[in-house]
Amino acid sequence: MSHELISLAVLVIVFLIATVRGVNMGALALVASFIVGLAVYDATTEDVLAGFPSGLFVILVGVTYLFALAKNNGTVDWIVHGAVRAVGGRVALVPWAMFLVCAAVTAIGAVSPAAVAIVAPVAMGFALRYQIHPVMMGMMVVQGATAGSFSPIGIFGSITNGVVDTNDLPGNQGVLFLTTFLAATVVAAITYVAFGGRELVARGRQAVTLGGEAEQAGYAATRGTGPATPHSAVEARRSTRADAPDDATRLDPQRSLTLVGLAALMVGALGFDLDVGFTALTIAVALTLAFPASAKGAVEKISWGTVLLIGGIVTYVTLLQNQGVVDWLGDGVADVGSPLVAALLICLIGAVVSAFASTTGIIGALIPLAVPFLLTDQVNAIALIAALAISSSVVDCSPFSTNGALVVANADTDQREMVFKRLMQWGMSIVVVAPLVAWALLVVPTA
Repeated sequence: MSHELISLAVLVIVFLIATVRGVNMGALALVASFIVGLAVYDATTEDVLAGFPSGLFVILVGVTYLFALAKNNGTVDWIVHGAVRAVGGRVALVPWAMFLVCAAVTAIGAVSPAAVAIVAPVAMGFALRYQIHPVMMGMMVVQGATAGSFSPIGIFGSITNGVVDTNDLPGNQGVLFLTTFLAATVVAAITYVAFGGRELVARGRQAVTLGGEAEQAGYAATRGTGPATPHSAVEARRSTRADAPDDATRLDPQRSLTLVGLAALMVGALGFDLDVGFTALTIAVALTLAFPASAKGAVEKISWGTVLLIGGIVTYVTLLQNQGVVDWLGDGVADVGSPLVAALLICLIGAVVSAFASTTGIIGALIPLAVPFLLTDQVNAIALIAALAISSSVVDCSPFSTNGALVVANADTDQREMVFKRLMQWGMSIVVVAPLVAWALLVVPTA
């Protein structure tokens, strides 16, 4: 058996053992990286550790640390309450608002993980307080970030269009943006319906019928564990004056400074291209020094299990990339005689690898692999590039990608395992379905 097949078989075994035995998949993947690296590829320990995602580690630790502080001092409660008031009690609109916010910031050039890192904690906090399914909320955030990323000035769009121009391939920036935006929107809509969207619509209509009491109903929702009801609205209205100065609605110095820190994170990441992880960690440390009492227990709330899981898996996948497994797959595709089949295989490879590794890197690597097929004019270049972009990006909801990992890390502790499993199920399903659908709708009709 070849080295490539052995390493891929080990990856499958890691998934199976982690699923059956309940061992942390990241720990297993780190062990597999060590064994496969040294025994199969004759690599050194330093070579193996070179694949550890230090940048992703800092992002996960920094962002979850910062928002653990924000939860401790009540800033998240204040933001959630403000969000309920902003939508007038119409919780059915909130997931779509998160989708559009992420789409907007990535469409103007923000890095997708940066947008998710900023929006996901607030969105997941809102989902917990208002009983919105966390998987739905997380998917809306991730797909929103994907939807905007292929705009002509978006990160993914700039990379894709740059690779197309470099290889003298025909391209259409408008088609690329429109098709990827629609694909992400469709995935978001399916998720919305699958995870209780109709129930949220019903609740939204109820809030509309409450009229002037909608705000009190929203306030009641942030203070309790159940959805807003006419009774809760009345009770909230009766106690509004008494509760007005309560911690959920009052801005104190800690919350004000935390909000300033969150705004600084957004401006630094989106406006000045500062590293999200280090910026969040710097703000978190500054808040800890300023208010040590409210910082107690925040470090323990960092999603260490998620950090280990993602770090281990990405380390192993990076080892495979560095050892040429992805290139080996690409060469196998090049040997396929049928351009249509080769196009489908390229889309599938893009989806599988992107679910575990960098979407940015995959987009830049796989389009050149498609060049020989595109130059034959047997496959429409614009259609295949759009299909590849869709296949490689909508899978970012996988918990092994940066965006999916951020959603898992910001889920409530009691829901984290469930969110991870559901995102893995949806992510792996999209890995199979998205390339097939994109290929069938875009590539086949234009061949």
